[in-house]
Amino acid sequence: MEPATPIETLCRIVLRAREYEAQVPTDYDGGEAPENVDGEDGEALSVLDDSINDSVEEELVAVLEDLAEDQLAEVLAFCWIGQGTYDASDWDEALEEAGEETNAIDELVNMPMLPSVLEAGMAAFDLSCDGVGDLS
Repeated sequence: MEPATPIETLCRIVLRAREYEAQVPTDYDGGEAPENVDGEDGEALSVLDDSINDSVEEELVAVLEDLAEDQLAEVLAFCWIGQGTYDASDWDEALEEAGEETNAIDELVNMPMLPSVLEAGMAAFDLSCDGVGDLS
């Protein structure tokens, strides 16, 4: 399969999504909240205490906004296949459904594990970021 989106662009999305994912704060505390001095459970600690670098999200959104509609649909379809929403054999259906999505950029930016599911979807078609730019 030859994607409509250049492999370098797909890999740039993976890279920016990794940077963004590393920036997203979470209240995960390893399963237990710390105890206060009086022995009661305290509030969960934020994993990231530093302020979020808005430019990371802006870069990811900019890369997605630069895509043509068919390319954006393709990225979303790859992600859906990577998530298991569709099977690789259902590519045409996934691509058609993704093309009808009106908030594709928001869905992608808010997708849990975006870089992993995009890479998994690409891998279903023997596409990889190995040897491409900063991801090699």
